[in-house]
Amino acid sequence: MGSWQHGISSTTMHKLTAFMFLLIVCSQSIRDGGRERSGYERKAMQTKMKKNSFGSIPRRRILSCPGFNPYLKLSVDPPGPLKDVQELNITISGVHTPLASDWIAILSPYSVNDTYCPGVKRMYVETGDIASLPLLCQYPLKFQFLLADPDYLTCKKKQCQRSIGRWCLWSTCSGTISARVVNIRTDIRIMFFGGGFDFPCILANSELLKFANPRAPLYGHLSSMDSSSTVMRLTWISGDGKPQYVHYGDGKLALSTVATFTPNDLCDSFVSPAVDFGWHNPGFIHTALLDGLLPSKSYLYKYGSDEVGWSTTTIFSTPPAVGSNQLTFVTYGDMGKAERDGFGEHYIQPGALQVIDAVEREVHAGKIDMILHIGDISYATGFLAEWDFFLEMIGPVASRVPYMTAIGNHERDFPKSGSYYEGPDSGGECGVPYEMYFQMPVNGKDKPWYSMEHGPVHFTIMSTEHPWDIGSDQFNWIKADLASVDRKRTPWLIFAGHRPQYSSLEGGFIFSTIIPAVDVHFRLVIEPLLLFYQVDLALWGHVHNYERTCAVNNSQCLNYPMRDHGGIDNYKSSTYSAPVHVIIGMSGFELDSFITMTKSWSLVRISEFGYVKVHATTGKILVQFKLPDGRIADQFSLSRS
Repeated sequence: MGSWQHGISSTTMHKLTAFMFLLIVCSQSIRDGGRERSGYERKAMQTKMKKNSFGSIPRRRILSCPGFNPYLKLSVDPPGPLKDVQELNITISGVHTPLASDWIAILSPYSVNDTYCPGVKRMYVETGDIASLPLLCQYPLKFQFLLADPDYLTCKKKQCQRSIGRWCLWSTCSGTISARVVNIRTDIRIMFFGGGFDFPCILANSELLKFANPRAPLYGHLSSMDSSSTVMRLTWISGDGKPQYVHYGDGKLALSTVATFTPNDLCDSFVSPAVDFGWHNPGFIHTALLDGLLPSKSYLYKYGSDEVGWSTTTIFSTPPAVGSNQLTFVTYGDMGKAERDGFGEHYIQPGALQVIDAVEREVHAGKIDMILHIGDISYATGFLAEWDFFLEMIGPVASRVPYMTAIGNHERDFPKSGSYYEGPDSGGECGVPYEMYFQMPVNGKDKPWYSMEHGPVHFTIMSTEHPWDIGSDQFNWIKADLASVDRKRTPWLIFAGHRPQYSSLEGGFIFSTIIPAVDVHFRLVIEPLLLFYQVDLALWGHVHNYERTCAVNNSQCLNYPMRDHGGIDNYKSSTYSAPVHVIIGMSGFELDSFITMTKSWSLVRISEFGYVKVHATTGKILVQFKLPDGRIADQFSLSRS
């Protein structure tokens, strides 16, 4: 954040930028005399399908920097073909005057024309990303200033290019930085820019770098198909559209179904990154159902085909059978992604890597049955190659246990798209990539609410981004689902969605009253269902911190925990009182501080990165907020006498 934003929470700042963007859009619509789409937008929509063979929309020409330097050179090691995950050494040599504004970008692919270029900065801000980003007409996948090499500005690697006798007439400098790239199925090019992010000009560029196997089966991730724990769904990405296979267990074989999406499937109420400079061909999304499984068992598997190659062999585990004695799962919201090489990209989430690495340690220790990610999944927000980055990042855990999700505002919301809230937060994706990549046991297309049962727990997962008012399809479904719970089979009822019903950020800043962290109407509509059907635990994201309430209803505490001999807060009562609400949006996105007066229902407030681990037995639920280093920052239990 810049200095003018000091003291404003990331959630509030994000809402403010979205609000300002909507004001701009509305004012533009008024100036257009009520026309449905401006000439600017119509022209963008006409060009959105003019993609080159790599699936990227051509942009306006990027100018070369003035001057001529015959010694300037960009080299890449290795030059290709590239592995699915490849470390590159990028060296810039022959630089006459190193500047702090010199930077490297990785683009895929780099193609130019001089016909049209949109308002790049506006489309960054549209998604809520107000960081300093490259103002290129083609979105760079990632970027880094060359001063990341500490020897660059000081010219420690000096070379004389022209001399007379012992006198050097022309010396040059060089710098080297390392980059990590993943297989996104399209060629990439490395470019060296001067002029900083605001006034970029080309100094040098590499040849096209090709991946060795753009059709490779990649980024496999699992989800539960139903509550039986006998069927799992595996989803993966490939550059090839022919059906592929999964070999699993003792000689079993499953065939994939194949799907994809195009810009025409995304939102077009006005120009957005998803249908413009953020578009990247998603390849083909393969899905296969693995049946004939047993609960709480482990299986070897691999996916692909002889034609395109096979994934590495991995072990996955099924969750416990419904009604069994225990379940252990990890849950969090608002993770996103970050680059392991330190490069920048659109919407970096600074805590994502340390949290996912900690979760990986839990999963590989064999202690986790499933993961529940409740909204704001990748923060790709219309920059579609970033879904590949996110899927690669979560692969070590999502390939081992079911990775269940709920939809958030950054997956679904967009004006005139059918989302309940009409902010531009999805960058034009409108839930399409999310529903393709994370296929949950939902109630239909664009109806991403569902329930599942594992062990002693019934989960009800709602979408806070789709209509939930009384009488809506989702409201009726929630009511029916909660009413159907058999508490003898699943004694614990956990409710989850993205936007919270309680948060200490509510009304704490002037702009929070314009776009608040908590929609009071949402609480008035849904909270009575939670109380009536005796929901035990409600999990939410959206606000980027950790907060725990008393057993609360209508902002009144109906039960407080008692500290047991082990120092754990225990919510215990002979009769049901109300749900305990926990905000768990602290797994990646820049953290929010607590800027309001303490609410009487707010018992614990922690602004640190981490994740929540839940262990449920038939008689007790233990909830732990764990930091990436393994320390427990908060823990509490639910039990009934």
